[in-house]
Amino acid sequence: MLSTLKRIGLLPRVLIAIIAGIAFGLLSPLPVVRVFVTFNGVFGNFIGFLIPLIIFGLVTPAIANIGKSAGRLLFITAIIAYGSSVASGLMAWLTGAALFPHLIDGDAARQLVEGAESVEPYFKIAIPPIADVMSVLVLSFTMGLGMAAFDSKGLKHGMNEFREIISRAIAVALVPLLPLYIMGIFMEMAFTGQAWKVLTIFVAIIGVIFAMHIVLLLVQYLIAGTIAHRNPLRAMWTMLPAYATALGTSSSAATIPVTLRCVKDNGVRDDVADFVVPLCATIHLSGSAMKITACAVALMLMQGITVESLTMVGFVMMLGVMMVAAPGVPGGAIMASLGVLDTILGFTADQQALMIALYITMDSFGTACNVTGDGAIALIVNRVSN
Repeated sequence: MLSTLKRIGLLPRVLIAIIAGIAFGLLSPLPVVRVFVTFNGVFGNFIGFLIPLIIFGLVTPAIANIGKSAGRLLFITAIIAYGSSVASGLMAWLTGAALFPHLIDGDAARQLVEGAESVEPYFKIAIPPIADVMSVLVLSFTMGLGMAAFDSKGLKHGMNEFREIISRAIAVALVPLLPLYIMGIFMEMAFTGQAWKVLTIFVAIIGVIFAMHIVLLLVQYLIAGTIAHRNPLRAMWTMLPAYATALGTSSSAATIPVTLRCVKDNGVRDDVADFVVPLCATIHLSGSAMKITACAVALMLMQGITVESLTMVGFVMMLGVMMVAAPGVPGGAIMASLGVLDTILGFTADQQALMIALYITMDSFGTACNVTGDGAIALIVNRVSN
């Protein structure tokens, strides 16, 4: 049964979990709902425990490896990838702040949340994190920069192995249980009467985010075409096979062979393409940064939380770092961002679960946006490196 579920992919499992959660929430008695609420409480605490470890295990080696080892080309590519993720996050915030209030009835959503009955778990298990998220983030920067400056091969080797452990924990422990966790969230919402309103808002938000992805790609290729002296629309059209492949695979890594062929067809030198495309498949997640920021703005508006400008700018800047360090596993970007969602925006475990559900629902479109944007970066790096 579990092997069959794994074969159908994460997105179908999440969609099944949402539907099943609503159905069971409408039909199940309170004792059954409490079982899932109890599981969600324990699993949510487990996620909170892992967040500092995820940040330290991913950010530290990413900074160490980018800091010194691969020279000018790596530095240029990493800076462009980070700038692209930050720019897409800022675009999502500004667009969401302008459009989402018209799509979300804040008063009705807030009354729905405040008026809903809470379901108490049978028991609670406290799993406190080993350190504060911000402390771990500062430690990661300090360690990463120090390892890069002193070329600490032993520490780098150890941190790379720790990164593999964390990536394995995400792939084996977190991701397989996410559908059950999301099912529990929607089961509780259906039981308390919140589900339909939330889903209605989700559909509207997903449509806006998809439109923003298209606009983001047009902007990226307009900039790349101007710098590289190429027709931006023609260059973007050449990347269409990579976009379609990423839609089907939901994996930047699996799309690398197609992306390489498309990038070279756009006139990028073989040595530049062979370096930039595999690297950007790991560190360039502008579409993911856009999704996470837009969903965060939507959820804050639903809860009646004021979106402060300085707070959002700081969130987007830190989110860009997390996107560079995100592991190449399904759901890796949203998992890496949980720390800043918690620390900077103050998201609760339930809000983080809704973020995960929204993110995974749009995962293939975000991956396609990331992969197609890699082609724009390759054009820029190819021109700058001449």
